[in-house]
Amino acid sequence: MNITYIIGLVLALVVFCLGIMMGINIGPNAAQAAAEKGVITFEPGLMWNFFDAASIFIVIGCTVAVVVASFPGSTLGAVPKHFGIMLNAKKFDPMSYIDQLVDLAMTARKNGLLALEGKANEQSDPFFKQAIMLIVDANDPDKVRAILENDIECMSARHEDAAALYDKAGSVAPAFGMVGTLVGLINMLNNMDPTNGSSSIGKDMGTALITTLYGCILAHMIFGPIANNLRIRDSEEVLCKQIIVEGIMSIQSGENPKALREKLLTYIPQGKREEGGKSGGGE
Repeated sequence: MNITYIIGLVLALVVFCLGIMMGINIGPNAAQAAAEKGVITFEPGLMWNFFDAASIFIVIGCTVAVVVASFPGSTLGAVPKHFGIMLNAKKFDPMSYIDQLVDLAMTARKNGLLALEGKANEQSDPFFKQAIMLIVDANDPDKVRAILENDIECMSARHEDAAALYDKAGSVAPAFGMVGTLVGLINMLNNMDPTNGSSSIGKDMGTALITTLYGCILAHMIFGPIANNLRIRDSEEVLCKQIIVEGIMSIQSGENPKALREKLLTYIPQGKREEGGKSGGGE
């Protein structure tokens, strides 16, 4: 579970709500109020000042409509999958791939590349299975590398398309927040009574500005972190696949398993290299 995303989102919402309700009585003019109510006060009733059904409808409804109009159904239908990927922080483990590749190198060194076919059939990762089968079938090394690297590039492009959906939503939401503000201001001016219009202008202006607030919340609390987390998952998956490519090419060239481990460990941070290197590698 991607616990940092959950913690960050909840913390942002809590701080926002507390900021709305919080009052601080400080300064010489607030001494009496501070003595009666305390230095810090909370008024939950203030939350209702920031609720407006029409504003919510305009911002969320128009944002969703524009996103639907901007992307094909295949991308929109994958939204639930995007959340699953984003929240799964341990899906891609470079060390597990390194261990598997070293094991494959030992098998190939003892029994030849054809012995890896059984190992390929055990793989749940389609990319890993494809990579193994390419060298089992004795393809040219340059061809193997070109096929695998092209696969990685196409995958990363698809992932970027998914993140772009949330970038689009994040850019559209504040824009429709401003549109909602304009709608509110237009209604305020049209309904203004020349005799007592000034008395309601503050309330009407506040209602008009709420839509901008909703747009900023959606863009920076919801859509922005989702897009960033999807790109992080993409970089993690690309790293693992790069490790697979380098490992498979080394196995095809007959590299020593111990040397292979040392080479692949350079793809991960120094602290994890020492931990991973403890399992060693055989010849």
